Amino acid sequence: MPSDLLATPDLLRSVFRQHAAGVAVITARGDAGPVGFTATSLTSVSAEPPMLSFGVGTGSSSWPAIEATDHVGVHVLGEHQQELAATFARSGADRFAAPTAWREGPEGVPLLDGVLAWLVARVIARVPAGDHRLVLAEVLHGDPTGTGRPLLYHQGRFHRLRG
Repeated sequence: MPSDLLATPDLLRSVFRQHAAGVAVITARGDAGPVGFTATSLTSVSAEPPMLSFGVGTGSSSWPAIEATDHVGVHVLGEHQQELAATFARSGADRFAAPTAWREGPEGVPLLDGVLAWLVARVIARVPAGDHRLVLAEVLHGDPTGTGRPLLYHQGRFHRLRG
């Protein structure tokens, strides 16, 4: 078998660069204030009960708060929010400083303004998955009424849908 077909971190990254994904921001209340990160691993898991999942790296600055919290916020970003997605993806950024607009939502979860949709969910499991944890959460609250089109991530960059 050619060496370029053997499973490596680079192979996995290369394959998933070909997979277009919606962009979300996950938030939580931490001991030192709100935390959050950009995620493209958001998945609907179950309708009954309503459940979702996402992955988070155990080396990320948000992991300690996600590990300790009971509730998370999930925000589906619109194409007008490329800068917000980049801010929440950037290591060391003050993600909740201006111009980020947010408020405290149900269960004390930080909610971002201007998103296409948001959910607040109760964490029910954190499953070890290599250098990440797969977080399973039951949806408690939400609002799908934002306007606009979704932001996508493909080939290492943010994109808009062509229409």
